[in-house]
Amino acid sequence: MPLVTRRSITIAAAAAATAAAVAAPSSPATAADAAAARDNAGPPVPPGERPLFGAQLWRLPHNGLTVAFVENRRAPVVAQYLFYGVGAGEDPSGRSGVAHFLEHMMFKGSRNVPSGAFSQIVAREGGNDNAFTSRDVTAYFQHVEASRLPLVMRMEADRVAGATLGAEEFEAERQVVLEERRTRTDSNPRARFREAFDAALWGPQHWHGRPIIGWEDEIRAITLDDLRGFYARWYAPENAVLVVAGDVREAEFRRLVEQEYGAIPAREAPRRMRAPAPAAPHEPRLIRRDPGVREAAYARSWMAPTLTAGETKYAYALEVLAHLLGGGQGSRLFKALVETGLAVGAGAGYDSDSLGAGTFSVYATPRREVAPDRLESAADDVLKRLLDEGPTEEEVARSIRQMTAGALLALDSLGAAPRMIGGTLAIGLPIEAVEYWPARLRAVTRAQVAEAARAVLPAAPNTVGWLLPADAPAGSVRG
Repeated sequence: MPLVTRRSITIAAAAAATAAAVAAPSSPATAADAAAARDNAGPPVPPGERPLFGAQLWRLPHNGLTVAFVENRRAPVVAQYLFYGVGAGEDPSGRSGVAHFLEHMMFKGSRNVPSGAFSQIVAREGGNDNAFTSRDVTAYFQHVEASRLPLVMRMEADRVAGATLGAEEFEAERQVVLEERRTRTDSNPRARFREAFDAALWGPQHWHGRPIIGWEDEIRAITLDDLRGFYARWYAPENAVLVVAGDVREAEFRRLVEQEYGAIPAREAPRRMRAPAPAAPHEPRLIRRDPGVREAAYARSWMAPTLTAGETKYAYALEVLAHLLGGGQGSRLFKALVETGLAVGAGAGYDSDSLGAGTFSVYATPRREVAPDRLESAADDVLKRLLDEGPTEEEVARSIRQMTAGALLALDSLGAAPRMIGGTLAIGLPIEAVEYWPARLRAVTRAQVAEAARAVLPAAPNTVGWLLPADAPAGSVRG
C-alpha cells in the first residue's frame, strides 16, 4: 500500500497519471542531514494559522518511542499506525529486498500472537490491517472499531518487543515475495520499465536505484540471519513512531500507550548512512522496446533537492513547479501535449517530504500516430519556455490554490493523518512540515518557482526514458 504524501492528497495529483512516471523518495546521508532538515523545514508559520490536524506529540521516557495522537470523533473507529525509520534504502549491499521481506515475516507471529493470527483477529473484530515498505519507512497499521484499540495496541506492542521470525516459514515466504515480484513487476512491461528507469538514473546498486522489492537474484540470496539482524538493528522503539487517529480521548489513549508500549525495553537505533547522489546518471538515455505494450511512454527525471537534502530552500517551490507543469488540465504540459493532440496524458511529479536527494519528473503518453521524437521535442519546448520566461503570477496562484484546497481532503480520511504524520516524523522532519504545509506553500512566490526551475531543470543529472512497442520504427527516438 503506498504512502500518503502531501502531493498524493491534492486534487490535481491524480489528474494526469501514467505508468511511465518515475518518482522515488530517498534519505539523508547522515544524522546531521536530518538535523538540518528540521532546521530547514520551512519559513515561520504566520500568526493565527491553524494546524491541519492538530496532533498531540510526545515521547515515552523509558524507550524513546515517539507518539502522535489526532482526535477524530466523527465515527466510532480508530486507526493505529506504527512507522519504523527504516526502509529499502537501508537494505544491505547485495541484499536488496530485505526491508520488504522482513515486513512479510512480521506477520509470522510474536511472543504471544501465533503466526497468521494477527490479521485473523483483526478481521474477526471487523477491522482491517496491512503494512507497506518504501525506501524511507516501513509501517504496520490497523483500522478497527474504537473499543478494539486496546486489543490491536497489545498485539502491535508484542510484535515490537519480539517478532518470532521462525525458520519454518522462511523459505515459503521467500516464494511469496518472489511471486509478488513476478506478478507486479516481471509480468508487467511498464513496471519493468519503471524499475529499469530508476536504475538508469541512479545506478542499479545505488540505494535509490534498487527496487524496493529487491532484484530477483538478491531476494534469493537473503538469509534468515539477514532478516533477524535487520530486525535487531532497526526495529527499536527509539526508531519508531506510533500514530493513532480516531474516536478516543487523549487521556485514555496516553494511559493505553504507557500500558502497552511503555514496558518495551529501550534499544539504541543506528544512524542512517546512505550514499550521496551520483555526479552523473548511470545511463542518460534509456530506450526499451517491449512486445507487451501498444502505447509508448515517455519519462524524464532529474535528481533534485528536498526538505532534507541539497538546497532545501527550493523544496516548496519545486512542489509548485511540478503542479504548474503537470497538475491537471490547466498545466503547461497538458496544454502543450494533450490539448494539441500529441499525447493522451501528461504530468509531472515531485515530493519534497522525503529523505535525501529526491526526483523531479515529467512524463507523457503520446498518441499512437505521434512520433516519439515529436513529443519529446514538444516537452523540451515546454521546459525551455518556462526557463526563458518564468512562470506567470496566475499559474503560481492557481497551483497553490489547488494544492492547498486538496489538503482539506485529508481531513475526511481516517488514515490520511497518521500516514502523513508518521511518514514525516519517521524521516526526521518536524510535525510542522505536515501541520503547516498549506501556509508554507502559500508563501511561495513566482520568483522562487523560477529560481527552483533554473536550479534543477538545466543542469541537474537526469535521464530520459522511452518505453516503445516492439514494432516501433528504429529511428523513432533520437539519441
